[in-house]
Amino acid sequence: MRKALIVGIDYYANFKCLSGCVNDAHAVKAVLERHADGTVNFVTPRILTGTGPTESVERTELKEAARELFADDAEIALFYFAGHGYIEDTGGFLCASDGKTGDDGFSLAELMTFARESHAKNKVIILDSCNSGIAGDRSKGQQIAEIKQGMTILTASTEDQYALETPGGGSGVFTTLFVDALGGAAANLIGDVTPGSVYAHIDQSLGPWAQRPVFKTNVKTFVSLRKATPPIPLADLQALATHFPVAGYKIDLDPSYEPERSEEQRKDSTIPPPDPNKTAVFAVLQQYVKVNLVRAVGAPHMWHAAMQSKSCELTVLGEHWRKLVANGLV
Repeated sequence: MRKALIVGIDYYANFKCLSGCVNDAHAVKAVLERHADGTVNFVTPRILTGTGPTESVERTELKEAARELFADDAEIALFYFAGHGYIEDTGGFLCASDGKTGDDGFSLAELMTFARESHAKNKVIILDSCNSGIAGDRSKGQQIAEIKQGMTILTASTEDQYALETPGGGSGVFTTLFVDALGGAAANLIGDVTPGSVYAHIDQSLGPWAQRPVFKTNVKTFVSLRKATPPIPLADLQALATHFPVAGYKIDLDPSYEPERSEEQRKDSTIPPPDPNKTAVFAVLQQYVKVNLVRAVGAPHMWHAAMQSKSCELTVLGEHWRKLVANGLV
């Protein structure tokens, strides 16, 4: 069982109200509910949203919902929060709609306690709030990790930074990238989106000068948060070891592999015409090139390699996947 608690709070009785957190919560819920092929992923994620005085999220409700999330032995227990964060010398807090001082919110120390004591196999905490990078440290300035085996934390910013919204509001920068990653931008060659690949996508997208995401984990292997559409068909990936049967193997190309050529080249009788069987193989090889599994040898592009009778070979990544395919692991 895969459980998720998704919280988005725009309305605050005593703080400045926000505009994009509820939208972010619904976007996260929508992308987590099902895999790209339509099968169920997280079973009916619970969502708490604070939109106004009549629909708010109070501290007691937030705390009890988090307690319930981590109360059993789910495969994954995922906690997502978008809203105000607060930090002081005793630690960090997630502000609820009824907060008055900030330090009367749901403390990150309590959240971490629930996660640490949980029997869930994988505990994932995702925070899109200001100063959220302190999560996993006992208090500000005391860098004592509290992340037990099976726990992962991904936050929008460091403990000293604000979490930014997209231009015009309506959503957070971090969550926009998070949803994009889950949608497939961070998927590996078989479609798995892991916390590590999500962080890498957000980290690269934000660059060195914007808010910096924080990633903390203590796992032996990453769990897949969602199955996205793979960047190449599975059948093509599984054919990798057929096209390249051994390490270091090179495929010798010639013009008959390449169906595209100029009018002058089509009229040149010294250039062999396209061979349908070879062009079919070449199309797969070009798919490999797009995902950095194969490269042309001695030519800038595969077209040149074919037309100049050069060859192609596996990249380091390609050899890794060839081994996985050859060993029946894909």
